[in-house]
Amino acid sequence: MKRKSQSELIMEMDDREITLQLVLTQLSILILALIGSVFLFDAFWADWSSQFDFHVNELLVYGFLPGLMVLLIDLFLVYRLPQRMYDDGGINVKVFKNRSSLSIIGITLLVAVSEEMLFRGVLHAEFGYVIASVLFAVMHIRYLTKIVLLVSVLFVSFFIGYMYEVTGNLLVTILAHFLIDVVLAFWIRFGKWGEVDE
Repeated sequence: MKRKSQSELIMEMDDREITLQLVLTQLSILILALIGSVFLFDAFWADWSSQFDFHVNELLVYGFLPGLMVLLIDLFLVYRLPQRMYDDGGINVKVFKNRSSLSIIGITLLVAVSEEMLFRGVLHAEFGYVIASVLFAVMHIRYLTKIVLLVSVLFVSFFIGYMYEVTGNLLVTILAHFLIDVVLAFWIRFGKWGEVDE
């Protein structure tokens, strides 16, 4: 019996099942970050609190502007390249196409917080820039057979990782990650994603 691909399994799920799986996955990533920090950090609370600094200028320069730059590159490529080059098997469309605006904001915020806490807050802080950035890209395994998506996720991973390398501030990377995901999710939701095909 042939094993079903990730995209085939997701296409068979209804919106409620997808939401549940997505939330459970992100909560698992968040729990991994917390468990990892218990074992790897010298001082749990001090090490976490040192990574959350609210500085408006830093958030703007290293979070908002880089996130906006990634979005502009992504959107430019979406309208210049054939749709098949950006197709992840329809997973992102299935996840976001029928969502309410509040649900899109909630899910993309959860994704940004959980993934940044694990990959930047724990792995980058403890094992370095390259390891965390590569592991973040590897987590998006469904992109491995799509060269444009793979290059895109590698670029974003190293770029956001560099923002953390410069600032040591998780709020910066969470903001950039959230901005990218939420805008692209709304792009999908309102039917703009990949309209150009060749």
